[in-house]
Amino acid sequence: MLIKLASIAAIGALSLMPHDPLPDLAIGSAMPAADVKMKDVSGKEVTLKDAQGKGGLLVIFSCNTCPFVVGSEGSEGWEGRYPELAAFSQRYGVGVAFINSNEAKRDAGDSFTDMQARYKDKKYSGSYMLDAGNKVADAFGARTTPHVFLFDKDLKLAYKGAIDDNVGKASDVKEKYVEKAIANMVEGKTIDPATTRNIGCSIKRVAVEHKH
Repeated sequence: MLIKLASIAAIGALSLMPHDPLPDLAIGSAMPAADVKMKDVSGKEVTLKDAQGKGGLLVIFSCNTCPFVVGSEGSEGWEGRYPELAAFSQRYGVGVAFINSNEAKRDAGDSFTDMQARYKDKKYSGSYMLDAGNKVADAFGARTTPHVFLFDKDLKLAYKGAIDDNVGKASDVKEKYVEKAIANMVEGKTIDPATTRNIGCSIKRVAVEHKH
């Protein structure tokens, strides 16, 4: 079973449904917002192109507060797998960029200072970027934390969806979707599945005023 959804949904504002105004990035699409500068936990302004490795780039929309990321009672969360996943990616020459787009929660656990502390405490590697105004998340059509987008060396989308098939317990994972996709992508093999269902908390976007 993928996850005990009921207990986590009560905590984390579960979102499985597409957000109408957002795009649905198709496999093979060029990376959007590749040159948008974001503040990395290092204090530098960086772009996704800056984070790219020779084999491509793994982009994970994440945060500090969602139980699907950080865990909750009965669930480990995916964050504990981030260091191993980043190391795996880097062995294949694939850069790693975590993006925090929870603009509406900057004062509730997802501030830049919170991001810096979590990066260090949880032993992240790669970049952890603050997406001001959730502009990059909107360009990607990112909907949840986490939501994964894997791009090849030409920055074309090769895989999107979930990290693996069991957020609750790493030892119960049967399909490591992202690791399999990275290995196949770099080795020139078919990625199957190229799309899986992203599961997590909704990205906490800022309200947008619509002009008439």
